[in-house]
Amino acid sequence: MKSKILAAVLVLILIGFFSGAYVVDETEQVVITQFGRAVGLARTSPGLYFKIPLIQQANYFPKNLLEWDGDPGQIPTLDKTYIWVDTFARWRIVDPLRFFQTVNNVTSALARLDDILDAAVRNYITSYPLIETVRATNRKLDTFEVGITEIGDERVTKEITTGRKLIIKGVLEQATPKLAEFGIQLVDLKIKRLNYVEEVQQSVYARMIAERKQIAEKFRSEGKGEASKIAGNREKELKKITSEAYKVSQEIKGKADAEAAAIYAEALGKDPEFFSFIKTLDIYREAMDKNTSLILSTDSEFLQYLKDYGHTGYTQQK
Repeated sequence: MKSKILAAVLVLILIGFFSGAYVVDETEQVVITQFGRAVGLARTSPGLYFKIPLIQQANYFPKNLLEWDGDPGQIPTLDKTYIWVDTFARWRIVDPLRFFQTVNNVTSALARLDDILDAAVRNYITSYPLIETVRATNRKLDTFEVGITEIGDERVTKEITTGRKLIIKGVLEQATPKLAEFGIQLVDLKIKRLNYVEEVQQSVYARMIAERKQIAEKFRSEGKGEASKIAGNREKELKKITSEAYKVSQEIKGKADAEAAAIYAEALGKDPEFFSFIKTLDIYREAMDKNTSLILSTDSEFLQYLKDYGHTGYTQQK
C-alpha cells in the first residue's frame, strides 16, 4: 500500500515538474502570469525555467523583427494633390512585460500601430508638397527627352528642401515615443508605393500623352528640316558637279576645236583647192539629200564641182 502511495506521489511530482517547467527559445521571450496578472520579470534569455504548476501560465512573445503593412490610403499633399500612399514598417517587442500589460498580444499591437503610424504618415505628407514626398535629393533628372537641336538642355524642376528621407525620419521621430509606451521599438518605416488617385491619374495621363505628341511633332518637324537641308546640300553639290563637268567639257571641246581649226588651217595652207573641195562636199552632204530640190544658176559657185557629170570640179581643174 505504501509503495502505491509513494508511486502516486512520485507521479504527481513528475507531473508538477513537467507542467511547471518551460523553455524559452532564442527567438522568444516569456511573461509569467498568475490569475491573469503578470508576476516577476520577463524571461528574455534562452534556457529552461520553472513556474508554479496550474497556477502560473507562461505567455510567449516573439523577440525577432515583426512586420507591419499599412493599408493604402488617400492623402492630400500641401499643394492639394491627392495621392495613394502605401507604407510598411518593421518593429520588435523590447519590453515584453509592458507589452503584455498594455496591448496584451500581437494582434492588438498591430491595431495600435495602424492608429499611430497612419496618423504620423498622414500628418507629415499633408505638411509638404508632392515633390517633397516623391524625391529625396535634387539630383538632375535623367529621364527627360530632348530634341535634335537641344542636346544638353535640362528640364527645370522645383528644388526640394526636405525630401522623402527627412519626411520618413520625422514620421519615425513622431511615432517612436508613442510606441515605446507599449514596449514596442519601431525599427524602420518606408513608403512602399506612391500613386495618384484615379481622377488625377486621368489628367496626368492626358498631359503625358500631349507631351509625347508634342515631342513627336517636334522630332518630325526637325526631321523634315534635316531632310530639306540634306536635299539642299545634295542639289548644291549636284549643280557644282554639273558646272564643273560642263566647264571641263567646254575646255575639252575648245581644245578639240582649236586642234581641228589648226588641222584645217594646216590643210588649207598645204592645198587650198583640195580643202575647198572637201569642205564643199561636206556642205553637199549636210545640205542635200534625195528629197532636196535646188534651183540654181549654172554660174553658181555652189555647184562648180557638179558641172561635169561623174567628175568633180577638182578633177577637171587638175
